[in-house]
Amino acid sequence: MSAIASQPSSASLRDRVSAAEWQTRVDLAAAYRLVAHYGWDDLIFTHISARVPGGDHHFLINPYGQLFTEISASSLVKVDLDGKIIDETPFFINPAGFTIHSAIHAAREDVECVLHLHTIPGVAVSCQAGGLLPINQTAMLLNGQIAHHEYEGVALLLDERPRLVADLGQKSAMLLWNHGTLTVGPSIPDAFLEMYFFERACATQIAVLAGGTPLHWPADSVQAVVQQQAKVGTGQVARLAWDGLLRMLDRNDPSYKF
Repeated sequence: MSAIASQPSSASLRDRVSAAEWQTRVDLAAAYRLVAHYGWDDLIFTHISARVPGGDHHFLINPYGQLFTEISASSLVKVDLDGKIIDETPFFINPAGFTIHSAIHAAREDVECVLHLHTIPGVAVSCQAGGLLPINQTAMLLNGQIAHHEYEGVALLLDERPRLVADLGQKSAMLLWNHGTLTVGPSIPDAFLEMYFFERACATQIAVLAGGTPLHWPADSVQAVVQQQAKVGTGQVARLAWDGLLRMLDRNDPSYKF
């Protein structure tokens, strides 16, 4: 499909979709704006998706060509697991994004949201043989949750999907070797908070290693303690953080809700 010369506008879909789908669209658009707010975006590349409520196995993903600061609830594109765009739209989608997100949405019914980034700290850690090191509290919150997937080139080939899904298993985070980070969650707030921890842990690791001094490792006995603590009330914490983030977006620029 040829590129769009200039980005068309999108009329509001609020009255054309269910209330549940509209809420998912608003939350997903907020996630894109928040990724941009934290400086995690990569021009028009990387992607976040969310499952559309209902039994049709459709999901929403960004319109390819829009900056994350431009994405709104109405501009998100709805596709099925075969890549067919469901509703009329002037936009199209990133083929690599479809490969990654369709694989996970097809295999993990428990996952509502998939978030994939190419930040400098995340990519840097993905290039280190040891991956993410459990050397600080934020990293230890992800103990037992990080899967790994070998780099196979730009994710344009659909035959990569079974290997990606097998590597992810039932975990909630994945380090894509030489590529970046990925998180999944039963809600958009859960996937976002998981990525916040993941990216913060990666940035901390790069800063620590750049210091060039010997590392102080937490005791082995505490690693399992923090892993267990991370499982308690995660959804409630994610919701608390998410509500605060939405208040910030609403103060600064509520256009994501359009």
